Amino acid sequence: MKLQKELYNGCIIFIGIGLYFISMEALGLAHLFYLRLLNILFVFYGTNRTLKSNFAEGKIVFASNAASALLTSLTGVFLSIAGLVAYSFAKGGDLYVKTLSETLLFGGNPSVMTYSISILFEGIVSAVIVSFILMLYWDTRYASDKH
Repeated sequence: MKLQKELYNGCIIFIGIGLYFISMEALGLAHLFYLRLLNILFVFYGTNRTLKSNFAEGKIVFASNAASALLTSLTGVFLSIAGLVAYSFAKGGDLYVKTLSETLLFGGNPSVMTYSISILFEGIVSAVIVSFILMLYWDTRYASDKH
């Protein structure tokens, strides 16, 4: 059975984000919120791989490529959130999340699920933005091929 490129590249996003955050924590840099923003680069990379593959295969229909890009980035986001939930519970649950929330969106005492759902919404928005940015890039790059 061949793994679809969207799922495969979504897994690449998940692995990249996971390794990035684990290495940031190991280096003692997890508290620097601006370094957390760099995870978007992994979403760009995986989604771009999918679109690059689609265009190399001659698939230049905007709607199907947009769906493919969005599926890739959302797969990476959902897997990453599932990983965050599992990792948070392994590290102490709500107590661990309190250390993360100090420099992010929250005040108060968010639970693992509240924190994860908020990050999920942020990830979905990022996935949509990345997909559309890359669609604009690839669509203009191959616009001459459509005529």
